[in-house]
Amino acid sequence: MKFLHTSDWHLGRSFHRVNLLGAQAAFVDHLVETVREHRVDAVLVSGDVYDRAVPPLPAVELYDRALHRLADLGVPTVMISGNHDSARRLGVGAGLIGRAGIHLRTDPAGCADPVVLADVHGDVALYGLPYLEPALVKDEFGAPKVSHEAVLGAAMDRIRADLADRAPGTRSVVLAHAFVTGGQASDSERDIAVGGVEAVPAAVFDGIDYAALGHLHGCQTINERVRYSGSPLAYSFSEADHRKTMWLVELGPAGEVTAERIDTPVPRPLARLRGRLEDLLADPALAAREDSWVEATLTDPVRPEDPMARLATRFPHTLSLAFDPEGREEEGTASYAQRLRGRSDQEIAEDFVAHVRGGGGADEAERGVLRAAFDEVRVQSSREDREAGGDREGREGREGCGEHRQESVR
Repeated sequence: MKFLHTSDWHLGRSFHRVNLLGAQAAFVDHLVETVREHRVDAVLVSGDVYDRAVPPLPAVELYDRALHRLADLGVPTVMISGNHDSARRLGVGAGLIGRAGIHLRTDPAGCADPVVLADVHGDVALYGLPYLEPALVKDEFGAPKVSHEAVLGAAMDRIRADLADRAPGTRSVVLAHAFVTGGQASDSERDIAVGGVEAVPAAVFDGIDYAALGHLHGCQTINERVRYSGSPLAYSFSEADHRKTMWLVELGPAGEVTAERIDTPVPRPLARLRGRLEDLLADPALAAREDSWVEATLTDPVRPEDPMARLATRFPHTLSLAFDPEGREEEGTASYAQRLRGRSDQEIAEDFVAHVRGGGGADEAERGVLRAAFDEVRVQSSREDREAGGDREGREGREGCGEHRQESVR
């Protein structure tokens, strides 16, 4: 049986204020054509379909067109919600949509209720495990503590129990949205740490023939049976070296796995340039970067006059400009965006404590208070969405500003 594994579409997201809806539509076209060309038996979408809980209308329309086109092909699709999605909104109409072969799995309680497909070798059970917010599902799964490893492990125990009751030889696939140990993160994923811990071991998926993961934006293989597809488009300059792909996975009669990467369309390559302004403008080796989206870090000892306009004469698609003057201590001269790059909300808060104290950082008790505060904010947001829904557009806009804080300060 042949699957196309993809994730992290983030419909509605922009790239440094560049609207990506056209590029996302081109990806959907490519996805549908790949399904047709390779005669795929099922499409797996492992979460973060949208970029935020209340997506813009054009993103919803693109999602709707994608589902209609997949349904028209008669190819089953299994889709889970990720930590960016509103599980309740994404799951609206799931029962009705399921009749068209589009199987939405957004309710954690239904994780052990698989979509069962069959080929000449027998059944394949596809389990959709949506993103699990530990504080909200701990009791649901009877997990021993509030952690990603505990709740995901408890959910997988339910899945293995269901699988054990099925006919011998039934093959299994699990879709999950999580940070698995060994995966490499980028700047564009939202932090999901609980109590300072976010990663779960790959062993949690033991006994499953294939785990189709979402959340991390780089395509990567944790082991032969546990893989991330990555996002189909780059959503930060930290992904400049990524090769954006989907996994074409074939599951053999005994559960053996073969996987091939299928490249996705690139709207425009990314380039991270560093050096003095005059050198960047004159270097012939950079000719291939002139049509790229560019992040430039200038190292001139004195800030040049009108640097963005001058860069644009050679690199018209420059989107991000930072300064890191030569010969100065990094901490004193790096931009705010540079100092934030790659740091979690927890680390940024601890840095602030050290700054206002003049060097004395947070102690263990204070770090615990900060972790609890961040956990509570995230859990409260998820709880409101899960229990009450409601109009959250204002808050979503503010979250988006914080999420892309590096872009705006540049």
